[in-house]
Amino acid sequence: MKRILIVDDSFYMRTMLKNMLTDAGYEIVGEAPNGQTALELARETKPDLITLDVILPDNTGLEILKGIRAEQPDQKIIIVSAVGQEVIVNEAMENGAKSYIVKPFSEEKVLEVVSQVLSEEATK
Repeated sequence: MKRILIVDDSFYMRTMLKNMLTDAGYEIVGEAPNGQTALELARETKPDLITLDVILPDNTGLEILKGIRAEQPDQKIIIVSAVGQEVIVNEAMENGAKSYIVKPFSEEKVLEVVSQVLSEEATK
């Protein structure tokens, strides 16, 4: 079973993602409402995938992305952004994010992107 860490400052968004992913058979190893918790949980749980909101109260998702990738270069990360944040998404992709999901999103889109990223062979 693939293990996922959800990072979003919105309790509602975390719950929605958790329900979608749990129903699809994934294990949620943690939920982080901010960047500091995200870094700690990524370190502790070593998930197969992280969904990372780009706007967090204490850091930007880009800073967290860079921090996680510095410690775990092979970590798979999907950026979650609101409409109109294309510049941030592009920068995130350049810094190692594997894909992105734009809010508001459908369950089908989330599961499609998660499945696609997790099925990619890890490139060393």
